[in-house]
Amino acid sequence: MLQQTDLLFHMNIIPKTKEPNMINFFVCPNFFTLICLGMINWYATHGTSMNNTNPLLSGDNKGYASQLFEYWLNGGALPGKGPFVAAFAQANCGDASPNTDGAKCQDTGLPCQMENSTCNGRSQLCYASGPGKDMMESTKIIGEKQFEKAWELYFDTSNQVKLSGPVQYRMQYVEIANFTFPHPNGEYVTTCEPALGYSFAAGTTDGPGAFDFTQGMTEGNSFWNTIVGSIREPRSDVQKCQNPKPILLDTGNYNYPYPWHPRIVDTQIGRIGSFFIAAVPGEFTSMAGRRLKDKIIQKASDHGLHDSIAVIAGLSNVYSHYITTFEEYQVQRYEGASTLFGPNTHEAYMYQYAYLFESMATGSTLDKGPLPPDLLDEQVCFLPRHHYDTTYKNKIFGSVLSQPYPYIYKGETQVAVFVAGNPRNDVRLGDTFLTVERKVNSSYWETIATDASWETRIKHFGNVTLFSTGKKKGYDGVTQEFMVSDPSSSRFEPKENFRPPISTDPFGWVKHYFG
Repeated sequence: MLQQTDLLFHMNIIPKTKEPNMINFFVCPNFFTLICLGMINWYATHGTSMNNTNPLLSGDNKGYASQLFEYWLNGGALPGKGPFVAAFAQANCGDASPNTDGAKCQDTGLPCQMENSTCNGRSQLCYASGPGKDMMESTKIIGEKQFEKAWELYFDTSNQVKLSGPVQYRMQYVEIANFTFPHPNGEYVTTCEPALGYSFAAGTTDGPGAFDFTQGMTEGNSFWNTIVGSIREPRSDVQKCQNPKPILLDTGNYNYPYPWHPRIVDTQIGRIGSFFIAAVPGEFTSMAGRRLKDKIIQKASDHGLHDSIAVIAGLSNVYSHYITTFEEYQVQRYEGASTLFGPNTHEAYMYQYAYLFESMATGSTLDKGPLPPDLLDEQVCFLPRHHYDTTYKNKIFGSVLSQPYPYIYKGETQVAVFVAGNPRNDVRLGDTFLTVERKVNSSYWETIATDASWETRIKHFGNVTLFSTGKKKGYDGVTQEFMVSDPSSSRFEPKENFRPPISTDPFGWVKHYFG
């Protein structure tokens, strides 16, 4: 995706002469005209408008917002095909839910128990939803709200700040486990070996967990202590360090097939004039992120850079779960139980990012820090191996099992079912598994939607692989849906093409087709 974005960037540079002769095209107005490449904004909310019952790949609310922005600035181009790129980036979203209707018990409709997000003592029936009537509508509403605000800011030139000054960055690897640093109270404190607490297993109201785990557990129980101890009992020194978190998984002691959690993380800060971006390796909560931004702005002020702006770029580089404030950690809700390195984690990051800023402001150099292990050759895949594809009875690949109605109207959903190969054979990066086309005249059909469009859905139903024999039983197929949102006329003819690859034989030869 980075290569594709880079390609689009270069496509947006319009040469005024044939041979610029190594001119720096970023700054030379004599040879190139630069047009607007894109937009990045940072807003903290989880991409969980679609809950964990959704089986489809989705960009959730931020993906929908991005599509809206790009659609209007790319003149109605299909998703991903226009020159303008709109990034709705993540910020300090750790405890920010998009499900604004609140957490309610699914059996009674009443609010969940606030302290531990339970219904009758269990978390499974406590779900947050809204603001829409279902997760699709909620995704659309939350995405539209982000789009509308970003659109307003993008064109509000009266309140825009002109950035001037150096472009800089600092990046350093840090072994955040057992990291010793001076605390603001004057003492030296240390982070812990990574571990997950009991409330991690409770999940959140965006996606409840299992069994009898609840949020806010500051004590274990004898049953789960026995289960955990029979696997690998948490080390006493780690439990003491992580207090008040009761350790469910002492992941710093789990190293098969490779370490379960990183000990070395990337820390990074960037600067464009008076604008600072803190790229953090996890999900900071709202308050944890606010304090880090305040720290950066204060450091900037100390160096004479007043009226600075700081943002958190969450989930950057390596992922190390959540980061709460010390106070939030004491309560041990899901986010605190998922703060891997103990109660001093947030202050450790506050110290490290202040250190990075100081190096950037003074021009001092930094060593890279300890390099993280390269685990690319040790990755384990739990997906079963896909066997070659077979067809349904006397059908060929691409055969239609269920035809859509030939004429449709706004608001209707068309459904077609095809015999198909498994989409895992070829992910068609930058391409599409389907097109929906509108008949313009007798010789031309216009593509109006692809598999990236909000209006389309593809649901693969697979043949069954018998684990006892390794052989397949049945066939693959896809159900394709298209909802008409805004046709140019109230009635038109659709032509729907499904074109996944198929593996034609046990040797893995791949063939493409249309249906």
